[in-house]
Amino acid sequence: MTTNAAIKLEQSWLDYLQPEFDQPYMHELRAFLKAEKQAGRCVYPRGSEIFNALNTTSFDRVHVVILGQDPYHGEGQAHGLSFSVRKGVALPPSLQNIYKEIEAEYGRKMPHVGDLTSWAEQGVLLLNATLTVRQASAGSHQNKGWERFTDAVIRAVNDRHNHVVFMLWGSYAQKKGAFIDRKRHLVLQAPHPSPLSAHRGFLGCGHFKKANDYLVQAGCQPIDWFSVARS
Repeated sequence: MTTNAAIKLEQSWLDYLQPEFDQPYMHELRAFLKAEKQAGRCVYPRGSEIFNALNTTSFDRVHVVILGQDPYHGEGQAHGLSFSVRKGVALPPSLQNIYKEIEAEYGRKMPHVGDLTSWAEQGVLLLNATLTVRQASAGSHQNKGWERFTDAVIRAVNDRHNHVVFMLWGSYAQKKGAFIDRKRHLVLQAPHPSPLSAHRGFLGCGHFKKANDYLVQAGCQPIDWFSVARS
């Protein structure tokens, strides 16, 4: 992970993150992922999509950050964007609740499509704290180095941008985003959209309208949350 060719990361991100790939923790992470492959374990998402969030949303175009925890660990689900699933895959429960909240805020039905690529293309960084996971084993790649890398991603956005909306759902995301400068950015916090916690305040949070109102006030284009049908 020390050359641009090996990293396959969009250049605007690489300009800020290149030093991370030279750190010992990243070499250890690469060795861990290689060992997983050699042991015959199935890892999601596939290698070409590990950095999909960064490659789809260039650094200069970040307007919103939605922070997840792990990639989905079921077959055919994860493709490198937090909360998003591939075309044709059933909507996971958390994404169903995200859609319910958007529908309640705007009074319109969301398309029944779980691929959020169109959000990413509009400037929504769909970032998981951990960028890989072992099949059918939630949390299996936590504490292997990814969290330090994604902290560097968030720090770069925090330090070098103004007027970014950070959506931090659940205690894990809120703790990870604790250093974000609230004077320069909008930080929206709510319980996680999981069925276990969504009813405690995620449903009814108003985050999607609040985000767009803030972006418009900052002179930015609002996000078309209903664009997923075009993904």
